Amino acid sequence: MADINVTSLVDVAFTLLIIFIITAPILQGGIEVEVPETEVSSLTADDRTLIVTVDRGGIIYLAETAVDRAEFSQSFNQLVSAGNVDKVWIKGDSLATWGAGVDIMATVAASGVSFSVVAEQRPNN
Repeated sequence: MADINVTSLVDVAFTLLIIFIITAPILQGGIEVEVPETEVSSLTADDRTLIVTVDRGGIIYLAETAVDRAEFSQSFNQLVSAGNVDKVWIKGDSLATWGAGVDIMATVAASGVSFSVVAEQRPNN
């Protein structure tokens, strides 16, 4: 009676599992900020959704590229005129300066593209 030794197969499977557990959070991408908490509904993204992020220091990111406030308007308008953007998500750190967020909302509103502000659902206490 011949038996199949699966010990090495199990070792490889566990090794791959550990690799995936470690690398999965790294692959999420995006700029990490602490968004404010409020009553929100869920958002769904597609390929033509642009995420604009404002970090705690007031630095603006178009997708994952840092731009200053003067460059943002020009860069954003180029993306819109190219037809690559249908909607915009504005994701701002809860401690970011309000001026950068207002500039972003004004620029996006002037372009005619719809936008949403990203927040986390407030926990139920």
